[in-house]
Amino acid sequence: MDISIVNNDFYLSGIATLVDDIDKQLMVILRDGRTLIAFLRSLDQFGNLVLHQAFERICVGQQYADIPRGLFVIRGENVLLIGELDYRKPLRVPLFEVSIEEILKLQKEDLEKKERIEKLRQKAMVEHGLVDDGNPIEEHY
Repeated sequence: MDISIVNNDFYLSGIATLVDDIDKQLMVILRDGRTLIAFLRSLDQFGNLVLHQAFERICVGQQYADIPRGLFVIRGENVLLIGELDYRKPLRVPLFEVSIEEILKLQKEDLEKKERIEKLRQKAMVEHGLVDDGNPIEEHY
């Protein structure tokens, strides 16, 4: 563990800085794009986290819904971003809560739209010779 002295205080780098955030409500963004909001209950030297009263927040446009997930254990390598929430500050983007069913439907539509756009982009790139068609057998593996 790297310990440095900054302004006569001890500074802990890396995951050790999260020790002060135990029992605080944090927002955790995972590598797969999911966003979790929960209380940090435990962590280890590898960055593995134990979250309590976790819920997954799904946002599509200006609409969102929270899906309860309960106790959540996250392997440290899957954490992209983590930070404490400050509910005293107003949101920069107004969000409107909708039902879980509604947000899942909107999320599915949004993903399908993005996939269609990506397929069109890939097709245009291939037609202009900017990327290789690739070998479908290699892409399967």
